[in-house]
Amino acid sequence: MPSQLERVSHWLALVCRVVAGIALVALLAVTIADVGTRYLYRLTEGAIALRVTGSVELVSYLMLCSLLAAMAANVEKSQVVVEAFSHGLSPALKHRLHGVYLLGFAVLGLILFLGLLESASAAAGHGEVTQDLRLPMSPIYYAAAVLSLLLGIRSLMHALLGAFWGRESEVSHGE
Repeated sequence: MPSQLERVSHWLALVCRVVAGIALVALLAVTIADVGTRYLYRLTEGAIALRVTGSVELVSYLMLCSLLAAMAANVEKSQVVVEAFSHGLSPALKHRLHGVYLLGFAVLGLILFLGLLESASAAAGHGEVTQDLRLPMSPIYYAAAVLSLLLGIRSLMHALLGAFWGRESEVSHGE
């Protein structure tokens, strides 16, 4: 059972890393295009007036997706170990404490998922759109809800692996 959880968690992390990477590359492309067209406008003294409409909006929603996906992909590496408090504990107890700590992220992911799901259904019902590009908000909320759910699922998987089976996860030692 623990090896199956690790395998599923690995594949979910891979999917989240791909989503985060695509969102980050798209974010950079929008930013470069916006800065490039503004600079071209200045160089030509207004002769070439290309603009990336809604670039701030696009960047903010792409940043949301990249951050949520990156959080979900790397949740097991989230704990910063404070050696002053844990240096006397056995490694098995440290792993179990880390698992209990990850239960908080599982709850956070569930709360975010439920809130974003409610926002998505309300946005779909009211026809809510973004300010500049007039894109429907419900797909954005649904995507964020799915990524939040992945955060919760991966957190729960690693919480179970740590708390019940004492499996080691990567942690940051603040060095």
